[in-house]
Amino acid sequence: MKTPNFYLLSFVLALAPACAKPPQSSHELYAAVAMTGAQKNSSTPTDSGLYRLHSDGSWQPFGPRVLGVNSVAVQPGSDGRVMLVASGDGVLRSTDAGQSWRLTTGWDVMDVRTFAVNPSNPNEFYASTCWGPLRSTDGGATWQHAQAGLNLLFCQTVVADSQTPGRVLLGTEDGIYLSTNGAKTWSRTDSPPATALRMVQSGVNPQLMLAGTQGRGVWLSRDAGETWMPTDSGSAENNLYAAALDGHSAANMAVGGWGAGVRVSADGGKTWSDRSAGLPTKNIFVLAFDPDVANRLWVSTFEKGFYRSDDLGKTWQESGLMGSYGFDFVFVQSSN
Repeated sequence: MKTPNFYLLSFVLALAPACAKPPQSSHELYAAVAMTGAQKNSSTPTDSGLYRLHSDGSWQPFGPRVLGVNSVAVQPGSDGRVMLVASGDGVLRSTDAGQSWRLTTGWDVMDVRTFAVNPSNPNEFYASTCWGPLRSTDGGATWQHAQAGLNLLFCQTVVADSQTPGRVLLGTEDGIYLSTNGAKTWSRTDSPPATALRMVQSGVNPQLMLAGTQGRGVWLSRDAGETWMPTDSGSAENNLYAAALDGHSAANMAVGGWGAGVRVSADGGKTWSDRSAGLPTKNIFVLAFDPDVANRLWVSTFEKGFYRSDDLGKTWQESGLMGSYGFDFVFVQSSN
Protein backbone atom coordinates (compact mmCIF):
# COMPACT_ATOMS: atom_id res chain seq x y z
CA MET A 1 0.00 0.00 0.00
CA LYS A 2 1.41 3.33 -1.02
CA THR A 3 -0.63 5.57 1.26
CA PRO A 4 -0.32 5.88 5.06
CA ASN A 5 -2.03 3.01 6.86
CA PHE A 6 -4.66 5.10 8.59
CA TYR A 7 -7.84 3.34 7.59
CA LEU A 8 -7.55 0.17 9.70
CA LEU A 9 -6.45 1.83 12.92
CA SER A 10 -8.64 2.01 16.01
CA PHE A 11 -9.95 5.32 17.14
CA VAL A 12 -11.69 6.87 20.12
CA LEU A 13 -12.69 10.53 19.91
CA ALA A 14 -13.44 12.84 22.79
CA LEU A 15 -15.91 15.58 21.96
CA ALA A 16 -14.24 18.89 21.27
CA PRO A 17 -15.38 22.05 23.05
CA ALA A 18 -17.85 24.16 21.15
CA CYS A 19 -16.34 26.53 18.62
CA ALA A 20 -17.72 29.77 17.25
CA LYS A 21 -21.30 29.21 16.13
CA PRO A 22 -21.46 28.95 12.33
CA PRO A 23 -24.04 30.96 10.38
CA GLN A 24 -27.34 29.42 9.28
CA SER A 25 -26.65 26.80 6.63
CA SER A 26 -28.75 24.95 4.08
CA HIS A 27 -26.30 22.04 4.25
CA GLU A 28 -25.18 19.74 7.04
CA LEU A 29 -21.46 19.06 7.34
CA TYR A 30 -20.29 15.53 8.15
CA ALA A 31 -16.70 14.58 8.95
CA ALA A 32 -15.38 11.04 8.60
CA VAL A 33 -12.70 10.86 11.28
CA ALA A 34 -10.22 8.08 10.68
CA MET A 35 -7.80 8.46 13.57
CA THR A 36 -6.98 10.57 16.59
CA GLY A 37 -3.65 11.38 18.24
CA ALA A 38 -3.07 9.81 21.67
CA GLN A 39 -6.08 7.51 21.31
CA LYS A 40 -5.31 6.03 17.91
CA ASN A 41 -4.09 2.70 19.34
CA SER A 42 -7.02 2.12 21.68
CA SER A 43 -8.31 -1.45 21.57
CA THR A 44 -11.80 -0.49 22.77
CA PRO A 45 -13.22 2.25 20.53
CA THR A 46 -16.51 3.59 21.87
CA ASP A 47 -17.29 6.53 19.61
CA SER A 48 -18.30 6.58 15.98
CA GLY A 49 -15.82 7.72 13.39
CA LEU A 50 -18.54 9.80 11.75
CA TYR A 51 -19.25 13.26 13.18
CA ARG A 52 -21.79 15.95 12.32
CA LEU A 53 -21.33 19.68 12.90
CA HIS A 54 -23.91 20.92 15.39
CA SER A 55 -25.59 24.32 15.11
CA ASP A 56 -23.63 25.52 18.17
CA GLY A 57 -20.31 24.84 16.42
CA SER A 58 -19.49 21.57 18.21
CA TRP A 59 -19.00 18.18 16.58
CA GLN A 60 -21.36 15.39 17.64
CA PRO A 61 -20.74 11.65 17.03
CA PHE A 62 -23.11 10.20 14.47
CA GLY A 63 -23.26 6.83 12.78
CA PRO A 64 -22.09 3.25 13.23
CA ARG A 65 -19.41 2.38 15.78
CA VAL A 66 -16.95 0.67 13.47
CA LEU A 67 -13.29 1.12 12.68
CA GLY A 68 -12.01 3.21 9.82
CA VAL A 69 -14.98 5.34 8.72
CA ASN A 70 -13.81 6.97 5.49
CA SER A 71 -16.81 8.77 4.02
CA VAL A 72 -20.60 9.12 4.02
CA ALA A 73 -23.33 9.58 1.43
CA VAL A 74 -27.03 10.36 1.69
CA GLN A 75 -29.44 9.13 -0.96
CA PRO A 76 -31.02 12.09 -2.79
CA GLY A 77 -34.76 12.37 -2.21
CA SER A 78 -34.77 10.17 0.89
CA ASP A 79 -35.09 13.08 3.37
CA GLY A 80 -31.87 11.94 4.98
CA ARG A 81 -33.19 8.50 5.87
CA VAL A 82 -31.06 6.38 3.53
CA MET A 83 -27.39 6.80 4.38
CA LEU A 84 -24.24 4.95 3.37
CA VAL A 85 -20.94 4.82 5.26
CA ALA A 86 -17.65 3.82 3.65
CA SER A 87 -15.46 1.97 6.13
CA GLY A 88 -12.59 -0.45 6.51
CA ASP A 89 -15.18 -3.19 6.97
CA GLY A 90 -17.13 -2.39 3.79
CA VAL A 91 -20.33 -0.45 3.12
CA LEU A 92 -22.80 0.11 5.95
CA ARG A 93 -26.35 1.27 5.19
CA SER A 94 -29.04 2.92 7.25
CA THR A 95 -32.69 3.37 6.25
CA ASP A 96 -33.74 5.22 9.41
CA ALA A 97 -31.55 8.34 9.32
CA GLY A 98 -28.64 6.73 11.14
CA GLN A 99 -30.50 5.04 13.99
CA SER A 100 -29.40 1.57 12.89
CA TRP A 101 -26.89 0.22 10.37
CA ARG A 102 -26.37 -2.96 8.36
CA LEU A 103 -23.27 -4.17 6.50
CA THR A 104 -24.26 -4.59 2.83
CA THR A 105 -21.00 -5.96 1.43
CA GLY A 106 -19.35 -9.34 1.88
CA TRP A 107 -15.93 -10.62 2.91
CA ASP A 108 -14.50 -9.75 -0.52
CA VAL A 109 -15.04 -6.00 -0.03
CA MET A 110 -12.77 -4.15 2.37
CA ASP A 111 -11.55 -0.61 2.82
CA VAL A 112 -14.19 1.40 0.96
CA ARG A 113 -12.99 4.96 0.35
CA THR A 114 -15.59 7.22 -1.30
CA PHE A 115 -19.05 7.25 -2.90
CA ALA A 116 -20.66 8.89 -5.90
CA VAL A 117 -24.31 8.86 -6.97
CA ASN A 118 -25.82 9.01 -10.44
CA PRO A 119 -27.47 12.47 -10.60
CA SER A 120 -30.36 11.12 -12.69
CA ASN A 121 -30.95 7.97 -10.64
CA PRO A 122 -30.71 8.24 -6.83
CA ASN A 123 -30.67 4.44 -6.54
CA GLU A 124 -27.42 4.11 -8.47
CA PHE A 125 -24.27 4.46 -6.37
CA TYR A 126 -20.59 3.92 -7.13
CA ALA A 127 -17.85 3.24 -4.60
CA SER A 128 -14.06 3.23 -4.74
CA THR A 129 -12.19 0.58 -2.77
CA CYS A 130 -8.70 -0.90 -2.48
CA TRP A 131 -10.00 -3.94 -4.38
CA GLY A 132 -11.65 -2.12 -7.26
CA PRO A 133 -14.82 -0.10 -7.88
CA LEU A 134 -18.31 -1.21 -6.87
CA ARG A 135 -21.73 -0.43 -8.32
CA SER A 136 -25.17 -0.52 -6.71
CA THR A 137 -28.52 -0.10 -8.46
CA ASP A 138 -30.75 -0.40 -5.39
CA GLY A 139 -29.63 2.48 -3.18
CA GLY A 140 -26.70 0.62 -1.65
CA ALA A 141 -28.63 -2.44 -0.47
CA THR A 142 -26.50 -4.72 -2.66
CA TRP A 143 -23.24 -4.21 -4.56
CA GLN A 144 -21.53 -5.65 -7.62
CA HIS A 145 -17.88 -5.47 -8.68
CA ALA A 146 -17.32 -3.15 -11.66
CA GLN A 147 -13.78 -3.81 -12.89
CA ALA A 148 -14.03 -4.44 -16.65
CA GLY A 149 -11.29 -2.57 -18.50
CA LEU A 150 -9.10 -1.68 -15.51
CA ASN A 151 -5.39 -2.51 -15.46
CA LEU A 152 -5.03 -2.06 -11.68
CA LEU A 153 -7.85 -2.35 -9.16
CA PHE A 154 -6.77 -0.05 -6.31
CA CYS A 155 -8.90 3.09 -6.50
CA GLN A 156 -9.28 5.88 -3.99
CA THR A 157 -11.64 8.40 -5.60
CA VAL A 158 -14.74 8.29 -7.82
CA VAL A 159 -16.87 11.05 -9.37
CA ALA A 160 -20.23 10.77 -11.13
CA ASP A 161 -20.58 13.45 -13.80
CA SER A 162 -23.25 15.89 -12.65
CA GLN A 163 -24.35 16.62 -16.23
CA THR A 164 -24.22 13.27 -18.03
CA PRO A 165 -26.01 10.26 -16.52
CA GLY A 166 -23.89 7.10 -16.48
CA ARG A 167 -20.65 8.99 -16.97
CA VAL A 168 -18.24 8.13 -14.13
CA LEU A 169 -14.57 8.92 -13.51
CA LEU A 170 -12.35 6.75 -11.33
CA GLY A 171 -8.93 7.50 -9.85
CA THR A 172 -6.69 4.41 -9.85
CA GLU A 173 -3.00 3.55 -9.44
CA ASP A 174 -2.76 3.63 -13.23
CA GLY A 175 -4.30 7.08 -13.69
CA ILE A 176 -7.87 8.24 -14.25
CA TYR A 177 -10.39 6.01 -16.01
CA LEU A 178 -13.71 6.91 -17.61
CA SER A 179 -16.95 4.97 -17.92
CA THR A 180 -19.85 6.10 -20.10
CA ASN A 181 -22.19 3.25 -19.15
CA GLY A 182 -22.56 3.52 -15.41
CA ALA A 183 -19.29 1.79 -14.42
CA LYS A 184 -19.98 -1.35 -16.43
CA THR A 185 -16.77 -0.86 -18.46
CA TRP A 186 -13.80 1.50 -18.19
CA SER A 187 -11.27 3.12 -20.52
CA ARG A 188 -8.20 5.14 -19.61
CA THR A 189 -8.22 8.92 -20.06
CA ASP A 190 -5.32 11.13 -21.11
CA SER A 191 -4.07 11.41 -17.53
CA PRO A 192 -0.72 10.87 -15.78
CA PRO A 193 0.27 7.27 -14.96
CA ALA A 194 0.03 7.98 -11.25
CA THR A 195 -2.35 7.27 -8.40
CA ALA A 196 -5.15 9.84 -8.32
CA LEU A 197 -5.82 10.36 -4.62
CA ARG A 198 -8.66 12.89 -4.83
CA MET A 199 -10.77 14.08 -7.75
CA VAL A 200 -13.57 16.68 -7.79
CA GLN A 201 -15.88 18.30 -10.33
CA SER A 202 -16.90 21.96 -10.30
CA GLY A 203 -20.50 22.78 -9.45
CA VAL A 204 -20.19 26.09 -11.30
CA ASN A 205 -18.56 24.78 -14.48
CA PRO A 206 -19.02 21.00 -14.82
CA GLN A 207 -16.35 20.89 -17.53
CA LEU A 208 -13.77 21.77 -14.86
CA MET A 209 -12.24 18.96 -12.81
CA LEU A 210 -9.30 18.87 -10.39
CA ALA A 211 -7.21 15.92 -9.23
CA GLY A 212 -4.51 15.53 -6.61
CA THR A 213 -2.04 12.71 -7.23
CA GLN A 214 0.64 10.70 -5.49
CA GLY A 215 3.93 12.37 -6.31
CA ARG A 216 2.81 13.81 -9.67
CA GLY A 217 1.27 17.08 -8.50
CA VAL A 218 -2.06 18.68 -9.39
CA TRP A 219 -3.86 17.91 -12.63
CA LEU A 220 -6.65 19.97 -14.19
CA SER A 221 -9.24 19.04 -16.81
CA ARG A 222 -11.35 21.52 -18.76
CA ASP A 223 -13.31 18.93 -20.75
CA ALA A 224 -15.00 16.98 -17.95
CA GLY A 225 -12.12 14.58 -17.50
CA GLU A 226 -11.37 13.56 -21.07
CA THR A 227 -7.89 15.13 -20.99
CA TRP A 228 -5.73 16.39 -18.13
CA MET A 229 -2.97 18.99 -17.80
CA PRO A 230 -0.50 19.52 -14.93
CA THR A 231 -0.71 22.68 -12.84
CA ASP A 232 1.04 23.98 -9.68
CA SER A 233 4.56 22.63 -10.05
CA GLY A 234 5.22 23.71 -6.44
CA SER A 235 3.42 20.62 -5.12
CA ALA A 236 4.63 18.11 -7.71
CA GLU A 237 6.61 15.94 -5.29
CA ASN A 238 3.92 15.69 -2.63
CA ASN A 239 1.14 13.18 -2.05
CA LEU A 240 -1.95 15.33 -2.52
CA TYR A 241 -4.81 13.76 -0.59
CA ALA A 242 -7.04 16.84 -0.75
CA ALA A 243 -8.53 18.71 -3.70
CA ALA A 244 -11.46 21.11 -3.70
CA LEU A 245 -13.32 23.40 -6.12
CA ASP A 246 -15.40 26.36 -4.97
CA GLY A 247 -19.13 26.13 -5.66
CA HIS A 248 -19.34 29.93 -5.68
CA SER A 249 -16.58 30.64 -8.20
CA ALA A 250 -14.89 28.49 -10.82
CA ALA A 251 -11.72 30.53 -10.28
CA ASN A 252 -11.17 29.28 -6.73
CA MET A 253 -9.53 25.92 -6.11
CA ALA A 254 -7.41 24.35 -3.38
CA VAL A 255 -5.19 21.32 -2.84
CA GLY A 256 -3.39 19.89 0.17
CA GLY A 257 -1.29 16.93 1.13
CA TRP A 258 1.50 15.39 3.14
CA GLY A 259 4.07 18.13 3.64
CA ALA A 260 2.36 20.30 1.03
CA GLY A 261 0.19 22.33 3.37
CA VAL A 262 -2.75 24.16 1.81
CA ARG A 263 -2.27 25.65 -1.64
CA VAL A 264 -4.90 27.93 -3.19
CA SER A 265 -5.48 29.33 -6.66
CA ALA A 266 -7.90 32.22 -7.21
CA ASP A 267 -7.39 32.44 -10.98
CA GLY A 268 -8.49 29.05 -12.23
CA GLY A 269 -5.19 27.28 -11.66
CA LYS A 270 -2.87 29.74 -13.40
CA THR A 271 -1.04 30.66 -10.18
CA TRP A 272 -0.94 29.07 -6.73
CA SER A 273 -0.17 30.41 -3.25
CA ASP A 274 0.86 28.66 -0.04
CA ARG A 275 -1.92 29.31 2.49
CA SER A 276 -0.52 27.19 5.33
CA ALA A 277 0.39 30.06 7.68
CA GLY A 278 -1.68 29.75 10.84
CA LEU A 279 -2.04 25.97 10.63
CA PRO A 280 -0.17 23.77 13.15
CA THR A 281 1.18 21.40 10.47
CA LYS A 282 1.61 21.15 6.71
CA ASN A 283 0.28 17.59 6.68
CA ILE A 284 -3.22 17.90 5.23
CA PHE A 285 -5.74 15.17 4.44
CA VAL A 286 -9.05 16.90 3.71
CA LEU A 287 -10.13 20.19 2.15
CA ALA A 288 -13.63 21.42 1.31
CA PHE A 289 -15.20 24.67 0.18
CA ASP A 290 -18.38 25.56 2.04
CA PRO A 291 -21.39 25.53 -0.33
CA ASP A 292 -23.22 28.13 1.79
CA VAL A 293 -20.48 30.66 2.58
CA ALA A 294 -18.30 32.19 -0.13
CA ASN A 295 -14.51 31.94 0.36
CA ARG A 296 -14.90 29.56 3.31
CA LEU A 297 -12.51 26.61 3.45
CA TRP A 298 -12.57 23.67 5.84
CA VAL A 299 -9.40 21.67 6.45
CA SER A 300 -8.42 18.61 8.45
CA THR A 301 -4.81 18.47 9.60
CA PHE A 302 -2.97 15.32 10.62
CA GLU A 303 -3.61 14.75 14.35
CA LYS A 304 -4.04 18.51 14.92
CA GLY A 305 -7.78 18.80 14.37
CA PHE A 306 -10.03 20.84 12.10
CA TYR A 307 -9.58 24.43 10.98
CA ARG A 308 -11.72 26.91 9.08
CA SER A 309 -10.87 29.92 6.94
CA ASP A 310 -13.30 32.59 5.76
CA ASP A 311 -10.82 34.29 3.41
CA LEU A 312 -9.53 31.52 1.12
CA GLY A 313 -6.89 30.39 3.59
CA LYS A 314 -5.28 33.73 4.40
CA THR A 315 -6.21 33.24 8.07
CA TRP A 316 -7.37 30.19 10.03
CA GLN A 317 -9.27 29.44 13.23
CA GLU A 318 -9.63 26.22 15.22
CA SER A 319 -12.86 24.39 14.47
CA GLY A 320 -12.94 21.43 16.83
CA LEU A 321 -11.86 17.82 17.33
CA MET A 322 -8.37 18.99 18.17
CA GLY A 323 -5.91 16.10 18.26
CA SER A 324 -7.77 14.19 15.55
CA TYR A 325 -7.79 14.10 11.78
CA GLY A 326 -10.49 13.35 9.27
CA PHE A 327 -10.56 11.43 6.03
CA ASP A 328 -13.45 13.28 4.38
CA PHE A 329 -15.76 16.27 4.63
CA VAL A 330 -19.21 15.78 3.09
CA PHE A 331 -21.88 18.47 2.78
CA VAL A 332 -25.43 17.12 2.63
CA GLN A 333 -28.50 19.18 1.74
CA SER A 334 -30.44 19.77 4.94
CA SER A 335 -33.79 18.01 5.15
CA ASN A 336 -35.18 20.62 7.55
